[in-house]
Amino acid sequence: MTIAEQHESTLGVQPVCQALGISRATYYRRKNRPVEPPATKRYPPRKLTPEEEQSILSTINAERFMDKGVPTVYTTLLDEGVYICSTRTMYRILHRHQQVRERRHDRTHPVYKKPELLATGPNQVWSWDITKVKGPKPWIFYQLYVVIDVFSRYVVAWMISEYESGEQAKVLIEEACQRQGLSGEGLTVHSDRGKAMRSKNLADLLGELGVQRSFSRPHVSNDNPYSESQFKTLKYHPTYPERFGSLEDAQSYMRAFFKWYNTEHRHSGIAMMTPETVHTGRSEKVITHRKQVLQQAFQRNPERFVKGAPDPKGVPEEVWINKPKITAAA
Repeated sequence: MTIAEQHESTLGVQPVCQALGISRATYYRRKNRPVEPPATKRYPPRKLTPEEEQSILSTINAERFMDKGVPTVYTTLLDEGVYICSTRTMYRILHRHQQVRERRHDRTHPVYKKPELLATGPNQVWSWDITKVKGPKPWIFYQLYVVIDVFSRYVVAWMISEYESGEQAKVLIEEACQRQGLSGEGLTVHSDRGKAMRSKNLADLLGELGVQRSFSRPHVSNDNPYSESQFKTLKYHPTYPERFGSLEDAQSYMRAFFKWYNTEHRHSGIAMMTPETVHTGRSEKVITHRKQVLQQAFQRNPERFVKGAPDPKGVPEEVWINKPKITAAA
């Protein structure tokens, strides 16, 4: 019973309605409204019953379908004259039971270890790669092999050929070791996973020399950054041609370029020194000379150096391929 009905018999309808701020018509309309039975929850006609859903799930997870994708299950049953539900409904049921995952029986790829290589001096870690350079016709390319010392950025060997092969890679690495006077022990040669890099000829040579091999992970260009950077320096040089007229033309250009790269090019990663300077161990002498020049400039005009006498930047003591991340101690 409402408040108005409680006071209707003693005070009358009109005073009570005025006190409550409602009209008498509203009072009588609400009073005479028929009482409706409580609404019952309607069951969607398209919704599957729990029994039907369990039957569909059992069918999908049956032994013959347990490693098959939903579209395969659906079409196989359809070809057998059986329809249980749509593919979207199958996915919804699997999702509801936390079974949405790769169902196919596929080969899994191996987990490749990230290479972590450290060089603290020349001839400890070499990086090498092969890049294509354009020949005289759109369909003609030459293969440029380059071996670079990671610590000094010095190109220890290069070769340009009409084709790529493991035998040529073997000759290149062997000549580089002889030219540098290396027995092979203590040297690691890093490369990507190209056919020539993984050839048996090269593997046998490196095994005989005692050279360690290291490979980049598949499709991870950052695992071979020094070779990639050197190729960029080559191909973005102002004198680099659109095409080479012949193999001899390409050899002549590369001979001049790598001589410039090793003896004249000042590399930002090695304190703006040339690769030859660092590779031959003359970097400390150059740093000492630079320091003397800066000290003399400071003595002449100390007021121009707000932070005191400047020190020249030195060559990094460590050069890494994928330096390990330092984790905080627990």
